[in-house]
Amino acid sequence: MKWLHKDLLDVSQLSRSEVMAIFETAGRFQELQERPVKKVPTLKGRSVILFFAEPSTRTKTSFDVAGKRLSADTFSLAKSSSSLTKGESLKDTALTLQAMAPDAIVIRHWCSGAARFLADRLECSVINAGDGRHAHPTQALLDAFTLHQEWGDLAGKTVLILGDIAHSRVARSNVILLNKLGARVRICGPRTLLPPAVRTWNAKIFSNLDEAVKGVDAVMCLRLQLERQKQGLLPDLREYARTFGLARRHVDLANQDVRILHPGPLNRGVEISSELADCADSLILDQVSSGVVVRMALLFLYMTRKGEE
Repeated sequence: MKWLHKDLLDVSQLSRSEVMAIFETAGRFQELQERPVKKVPTLKGRSVILFFAEPSTRTKTSFDVAGKRLSADTFSLAKSSSSLTKGESLKDTALTLQAMAPDAIVIRHWCSGAARFLADRLECSVINAGDGRHAHPTQALLDAFTLHQEWGDLAGKTVLILGDIAHSRVARSNVILLNKLGARVRICGPRTLLPPAVRTWNAKIFSNLDEAVKGVDAVMCLRLQLERQKQGLLPDLREYARTFGLARRHVDLANQDVRILHPGPLNRGVEISSELADCADSLILDQVSSGVVVRMALLFLYMTRKGEE
């Protein structure tokens, strides 16, 4: 497939066939994971700037590893080491980075729309690694790719997204992408952690976890984003864990061979029990592995593209 997109801002930009092209490319890179030398010269001479204005372990490291395995030069920039701390605007920071002639910028920022703001002003490709509460397209792609590796076609499967929906850009992107791939989506969480617009999403909403898990094929637990919350949304963590923490009794109500996911970092005993996080049906570490190959695929497609959007 001829890749025409300059930027990846949200999964809503992608057609189903483009998503499958990303999965096919990621699948080809999986073999590289098993080699003694996990490196190919595909992007030799290309450069990627990892501009993370918010903390990140998995996403930032995953992009760094992905770029290096394709022989690209990767350069990391955090808020604490950038001129944002001196009052420089995002626009001026972006233009400064562009003057260094990177081939792509991967950005995570606390403001929704920050990735689009850069993409509209920069000539290089911009890949959204999470912007505010808006979107996290690469996480949704790696989650769906992980399930695709398990099931093949996602059509007809039922996936429950559980937890802090209101503050989760992961939830928003996954609802869009899972529907695009033909899955049925359910959402469950405390009423105080559901966004006002959730009724407009293409998902069935539950407030009772025992009911929500019945007959599902996968449960995707979300991290409680306490740093984004106002006080008073939850009585306490113990109450949340008792009511909305995924436990063995919930899995027993789901379909046989239900798969368990979590984008991390996970709070054991709060969002999910340790038993389930480490069980044979858990795909949590598979998601981490998928993150590397999916981001390799994205860097390859966006940095070697030819054509106009």
